Amino acid sequence: MSILIAAGRPVLAALLAGVLLWPGRAPALTLDQALRLAETDAPLLDAQAAARQAARSAAIPAGELPDPKLVLGVQNLPVDSSERWTLNRDPMSMKVIGVAQQMINADKRQARTDAAMAGVEVADRQQQITWLAVRRQTALAWIDSLALEKKLALFRELYAENRLFERTVRARIAGGSGAAADAVLPQQEKALLDEQQDELEARRRTARAQLGQWIGPAPASEPLQGDWPFWPVDPAHYRHNLERHPELAIFAAQTRQAEARVREARAEKIPDWGWEVDYQHRGQAYSNMVSLKLTFDLPVFTGTRQDPKIAAGQALLAQLEAEREARTREHDALLAGDLARFDQLDQALQRVDHTLLPLARQRVQRAMADYRGGRGTLQAVVEARREQLQTRLRRIDVARQRAAASAVLYFAYGDLRS
Repeated sequence: MSILIAAGRPVLAALLAGVLLWPGRAPALTLDQALRLAETDAPLLDAQAAARQAARSAAIPAGELPDPKLVLGVQNLPVDSSERWTLNRDPMSMKVIGVAQQMINADKRQARTDAAMAGVEVADRQQQITWLAVRRQTALAWIDSLALEKKLALFRELYAENRLFERTVRARIAGGSGAAADAVLPQQEKALLDEQQDELEARRRTARAQLGQWIGPAPASEPLQGDWPFWPVDPAHYRHNLERHPELAIFAAQTRQAEARVREARAEKIPDWGWEVDYQHRGQAYSNMVSLKLTFDLPVFTGTRQDPKIAAGQALLAQLEAEREARTREHDALLAGDLARFDQLDQALQRVDHTLLPLARQRVQRAMADYRGGRGTLQAVVEARREQLQTRLRRIDVARQRAAASAVLYFAYGDLRS
């Protein structure tokens, strides 16, 4: 004991950690642990990471020239006379081997590079959108599970109160101051508790399954640890972050990608060209030859080829601008609604705590006092207890909704990564 006292808090902390890690002790799942598990185990994040890597890999060759081509062939092969199908008797017959290369104009290659790099940013933004969605849904699923655990814990307390209630009724009946019919009321109350508890248990399993969707079934079955989460609600900070929301920021990258596609379509009006070098081998009696060829594209039908592509790209730019404005207005409205919803729930929780719950407790106490004093009925006690139960359940529901509302705000406008 003296060693423990001398060692102080470090030894105590080590002993507590050893107890918590003792084999056979069930691990507990906090909200922070659930969020970390979701970031590492959520299949949606794995899929988005793969899409991001695909975009980065696709950007590497975007501006490169096409692969060169190997040319193999036979030229001027006779098909009639005594020299047909021979390669070394006619002076014009030859075997050809060469290399050809298509030369894409620089503007088109640069536009393709810009479009691919913008595509990488689009993938980055999409990954951020998914990351926020996974964290938000994980937090909401954890909060829903916690609410049901709290309700089930409340019912365990209510069962204990029901047993005390039943003993009180039986004592009054035995003492001759209560009616025999009153004996069934505590049993009816217990039956109603059983029915509600069964429903809560089914909802608890469903909520745990939904949590397992984000963190895996095994961690989702662990006991929960912690109370209602709360993130400070700062309207000014959230409005400042509104433009940084990835669902809006992605439009800038998509616009750059569409602009690059328009530049690529315009660059198609600039003729590409190509070259080819061939070595031509003839019979022994004749000289071998070398040929050089140049090819040029002829964009002479721009009205049915390049111009429609340019018009399509410009229409896409107009579409993106309109969608960006619509999404901005939608987020403005969502933020205003979410802030209003949180304020309403914050007031509702205070009203339950400071008014409704105290009044419900007072009604039960007064109904019981009247019943014990012979001035009230047992039915009035049962109704008061039932109302108190509904108020206590409502308190959990309002606290859950308030925590969920703060989570929605935080993971939409307060938890942004650059």
